[in-house]
Amino acid sequence: MAIKLSQSLKQTQNLMMTPQLQQAIKLLTLNHLEMTDMISAELVENPVLEEISGSDRKTQEDYRLESLESQNRESSSSDFQEDSFVASKDESIDWQQYADSFNSTTYQQPNMAAPDLSEDGPNYENMVSKGMTLAEHLEWQLRMEDLEAIELECALQIINNINDDGYLATPFDEIIEEIDISREEALEVLEIVQRLDPVGCGSENLTECLLAQARIAEERSPLLEKIIRNHLVDLKNRDFKKIEKEIGVSEEQIVETAKLLHNFHPKPGRLVAPAETHYVTPDVYVVEIGGEFVVQVNDDGVPRLRISKLYQDMLNQAESFNNKEAKEFVSEKLKSALWLIKSIQNRQKTIERVAKAIVRRQQQFFKKGPKCLKPMVLKDIANEIGMHESTVSRVTSNKYMHTPIGMFELKYFFSSAIGGNNGGTEVVGEVLKLKIKELVENENPKKPLSDQKIAEVLSRDDVEVARRTVAKYREMLGILSSAKRKIK
Repeated sequence: MAIKLSQSLKQTQNLMMTPQLQQAIKLLTLNHLEMTDMISAELVENPVLEEISGSDRKTQEDYRLESLESQNRESSSSDFQEDSFVASKDESIDWQQYADSFNSTTYQQPNMAAPDLSEDGPNYENMVSKGMTLAEHLEWQLRMEDLEAIELECALQIINNINDDGYLATPFDEIIEEIDISREEALEVLEIVQRLDPVGCGSENLTECLLAQARIAEERSPLLEKIIRNHLVDLKNRDFKKIEKEIGVSEEQIVETAKLLHNFHPKPGRLVAPAETHYVTPDVYVVEIGGEFVVQVNDDGVPRLRISKLYQDMLNQAESFNNKEAKEFVSEKLKSALWLIKSIQNRQKTIERVAKAIVRRQQQFFKKGPKCLKPMVLKDIANEIGMHESTVSRVTSNKYMHTPIGMFELKYFFSSAIGGNNGGTEVVGEVLKLKIKELVENENPKKPLSDQKIAEVLSRDDVEVARRTVAKYREMLGILSSAKRKIK
């Protein structure tokens, strides 16, 4: 059987992501602090790059003129094309032209006519240093107790198994398994730990935690302890009639006694070990000047880059590159440096364009607050500034805007419309939450609003939403159903 062989040519196009293009895309996703760290790392790794010192920086007038000249030029996808920066293998590089063309800062300086944002910026002086952990706090008090060695060992074992909320992360019986101590003695040690400040730490459940706090109250209330021990669920459901029937005291007395629980802490550990606070640095500032909102990209702390003067002198001396390996090394580092400088320029400009587009569309939000947030999706901004949605998504990811009414993540401003059925007014999820919360706060506690009733009330404001939509956002707010909110 004969086998027929043939040859053919096929031309195809493939999108190749070069390392430089990947770096440019990655820069868009970095927030202010991450970009600063990345630039610092590049300064260490790339000898061609150097930071401009204060004495070498241009005057304010120079930057103002550069800023005015660059305002008429918008960045586009062509800014990220590598062809203008990287020469092919067969082409020779004009080193002098490269050095002279890119002997500039990383990006344009802030417009000197722009407002001084220092007064409106976040006050970092309010940051406090980290204090003792909950375990350290409890152990410090424990050392002042007169305990036997075995009791101290048991107490330390208990403390080391307490989570940040103040509860035992491991069952009590498992904790004392490997300790040579009887259960009765261990329970006495546990009671000592629970009496330490904050009271109630070391409990296995909410009932035990509240009982520990009730026992050390200035005036002990047997009724309160009985309610905690047997009727916490009924108290949560506001079923005072059931408690009255089983305990045999008046509803008024039950209500007054239950008010004492307001002084107790369901998660006592949080009093010493609060949730860790994460401080963010805004990438964009928005300030109101003369009734208009001005956008300024945060350039504070970002190193200004240029091509090293030492390597410029080397480029001017042809004999410096008799060594082929040295020439290739400098060539590669120079390409990387030029691309980084250009990428940072485009990143700052893109963030500024996106931020300005957001401010233009959300004028009422910045004037009147979250209740006036308008529906807006990535596609709206992408179409307005002439970029792809994925670019806008990267720019708004993990970045924050400091405004006259607070700090907001850029993603906060993007939300699809809700309640536009049957000609109703469209609102965003955050606005709907505020409306539901306001209705619940002002309702009659004896006749709380059901989800259907809330939907009907919202429809009077032309916000047409279904009952299940109300239920969804009510649960997101952590609000109980009307049956559980009702005071019986």
